Amino acid sequence: MEENTVMDEIRELLENKQYTKLRQTLQDMNTADIAAIMDDMENEDSLKMFRILPKDIAADVFANLEIEDQQYIIQSLSDKEAGNIIDNLMADDATDLLEEMPANIVKKILANASPDTRADINHLLRYPEDSAGSLMTVEYVDLKEYMTVGQAIERIKKIGLDSETVNICYVVTNQRILVGTVALRYLLIKEANEKIGDIMNTNVISINTMTDQEETAHMFQKYDFTAMPVVDNENRMIGIITIDDVVDIIEEEATEDIEKMAAIIPSDKPYSRIGIFDTYKNRMPWLLFLMISATFTGAIITKFEKALSAYVVLTAYIPMLMDTGGNAGSQASVSIIRGISLDEIEFSDIFKVWWKEVRVAVLCGFTLSVANFVKLLLLDGLQISVAAVVCMTLLLVVIIAKSIGCLLPMCADKLGFDPAVMASPMITTIVDAVSLLAYFTIATNVLHLNM
Repeated sequence: MEENTVMDEIRELLENKQYTKLRQTLQDMNTADIAAIMDDMENEDSLKMFRILPKDIAADVFANLEIEDQQYIIQSLSDKEAGNIIDNLMADDATDLLEEMPANIVKKILANASPDTRADINHLLRYPEDSAGSLMTVEYVDLKEYMTVGQAIERIKKIGLDSETVNICYVVTNQRILVGTVALRYLLIKEANEKIGDIMNTNVISINTMTDQEETAHMFQKYDFTAMPVVDNENRMIGIITIDDVVDIIEEEATEDIEKMAAIIPSDKPYSRIGIFDTYKNRMPWLLFLMISATFTGAIITKFEKALSAYVVLTAYIPMLMDTGGNAGSQASVSIIRGISLDEIEFSDIFKVWWKEVRVAVLCGFTLSVANFVKLLLLDGLQISVAAVVCMTLLLVVIIAKSIGCLLPMCADKLGFDPAVMASPMITTIVDAVSLLAYFTIATNVLHLNM
């Protein structure tokens, strides 16, 4: 409610052209809140509002805007204004923006950016997409071992405003070899004449420039850091990655896994920015593959058609068995895929995981079979032999489904495939075929059906 009130007030100030009052109002607001309001505005009003912003907060607001709003503003600004915005962005944010821009716009922006900014952006663009090198920022506070605490604080005052964070400072040699870290709070409580080399932490955890972004996120989670240094193969300090970048990584990786688990080819664009044809292309290949693979279930039913004609009632329980098997397999696969992504499960645990899922499956399958047996006798009025076939199949299907659900993702991960691919749609298709084979095999043996 309060957010809507602020939005209405800002709209009213814009409409009445009370720009001085609007500027004062915006100065008292958080930059993320300003960006959220601008994202909800029409492009023309959003641009007006951006031009009113004080220069010292405009870049921070710009960094929080949606990419399409950033593109509109950049293309609407003069060359000099666009260059100023890029100069005031952190290098990693500027690089992310330019990767989404058309080539002609990128050329214009870089031409008007400062030489230092151009150098930083070009440096980051060299690294592979989704690597730590492409995510890092080169704006950080570096110190030398021979500096005193007083000299270090003076350096922080000099360059800290242009750095991503000053909470942790990094100690490097003249060759930029990373040798230690020192927290700002230690600098504040130490004597001014103490040497950085005497108080720094030499047990440094760092990330290589070529480390995958998912592994980078795991390291932040493991060590509970808010920033980590990025080094090259010679341990030379290149930049830092901060926790705000890691939050974006986690969101991106989670979205990718969800899409793969739903049999959708992942896209790097949000849903609102993907066109109808692109959405079709992302979904169609898996739908086609799963449809073709599902024809196996039809072939199995055709093979047992003669047996089914003797007990037509068996047909009524095929959907229940297939759905239960698919659901059981999905439960197992989702748990295992999540465990793999969090590094809680490794391929060496495969037997332990499978044995656990089998025991869970026996308990689940037995409970479902007993409940179903009572229902089949009392409500459906089936013969005991037919009810027994359905319930024995149900127990077996749950065991098989959970086994497949846990084994497939682990095997896929071992072979270098994304385990998320082996999620619900794929496992359901496999379990459907196995369920039918189990069902008809049990039925033909227990009920003595002829093929």
